[in-house]
Amino acid sequence: MAEAPQVPASREPRILVVGPSWVGDMVMAQSLFKTLKARQPGSRITVVAPAWSRPILERMDEVDEVASLEVGHGQFGLATRRHLARSLQGRFDHAIVLPRSWKSALVPFLARIPRRTGFTGEQRLWLLNDRRRLDKAVLDQTVKRFVALGLPAEEATRGDFPIPRPRLRLDTENLVERRVELGLSSRPAIGMMPGAEYGPAKQWPLAYFRELARSLVVEGFEVRVLGGPKDVEAGEVIADALPHTHNLCGRTRLADAVDLLGDCQQVVTNDSGLMHVAAAVGTRVQAIYGSSSPAYTPPLTENAEVHYLALDCSPCFQRTCPLGHTNCLNQLMPERILQAILAS
Repeated sequence: MAEAPQVPASREPRILVVGPSWVGDMVMAQSLFKTLKARQPGSRITVVAPAWSRPILERMDEVDEVASLEVGHGQFGLATRRHLARSLQGRFDHAIVLPRSWKSALVPFLARIPRRTGFTGEQRLWLLNDRRRLDKAVLDQTVKRFVALGLPAEEATRGDFPIPRPRLRLDTENLVERRVELGLSSRPAIGMMPGAEYGPAKQWPLAYFRELARSLVVEGFEVRVLGGPKDVEAGEVIADALPHTHNLCGRTRLADAVDLLGDCQQVVTNDSGLMHVAAAVGTRVQAIYGSSSPAYTPPLTENAEVHYLALDCSPCFQRTCPLGHTNCLNQLMPERILQAILAS
C-alpha cells in the first residue's frame, strides 16, 4: 500500500467525499459523514454527488457543501469531471471515494488532493494513494464499507467499529404545504413504496400492495403510495378507486418524500432507496426482502420489522428470478404485513 500524505495536525481537515449514485446508498453514506465529524471535530465535508441527491444531502447536518457532478448515470463525462476538479483544486487535504469504479476516482486525482482513499479495484492503483483491500467477509454490509474508509486502515480491517445511524432533518413547513396541496387527510398514514430500481426480483406483487391498502383503509388508515415517475403506473394499480388512498408517485420531489415519510406512522416497502429514507426519518419500517439480503442492506434503525422468507434459493441478488417463480415474494402474504402493522 502506498504511503498517503498526512493532514497537518494544526489545521482542521477539509474532506472531499465522492458519493454513491443511488438513493439508499447516499442515505447510508451519512454514517461515514457522522464518523468523520466525530473523529475529526471541526472538519468540513464536501460531497461530490449527482444533482438529484442534493435534497438528501441538504438534510444532513454533517454535510457542509455539495459539489454537483452533472454526469448521467453510466456516462463517463471526462470534460465535466475535469471542470469540477479544477474548481476543487487546492481546497482539500483528503478525499474518500465510496464507489469502486475507475471513473469515480478521477475527480480527486485531477484535483490533486494529497491523500486519496478508496478500495482497490478497476485498475485504480495510480488514482488512489491510500488504497484499501476490501475483505467482504469482515465488511459484510454496504454501510460498514462506507464507514471503514473513514477510519485508520488497521481499525477498519477489524470490522468491529460503531456504525452511527443516518438521521435526516424534516421540514415541517414544507410538510404542511404538501399535505394541503395533495389533499391528504388527518387519518394516520401508512406509506407504501412499491418500486425497486434494481429489478422485479425485489418487488412485492402490486396485487398484494393493493390488498393490503384496502385492509388498511378499513382499519382507519390513509395510504400514501410514494415513488418516482417510473412508479406512477404501479401506484395507480394500488390506489385506483380505493378511498383514502393516494398515488403520489411522480407528484413529489425527493425533499417532499422525506417529509411525507416522516409524517407516516409506518411504511411498507421493498428493499429500496426510499426504505432507507424512511428509516432515517424515524418512521417504523415494514421491510420486504426478496432477492436481496437484510443482512447486507438492512434498514439502519431499531424501529423496523424485516419480512424475509429465507428460502433455499435466497438471496440470489438477481434482477429477475432465475427460477421463474419469485416465491421469495409471492409466498409472503399481505395478511402477514397487516398483522405486523396492527401489532406495532
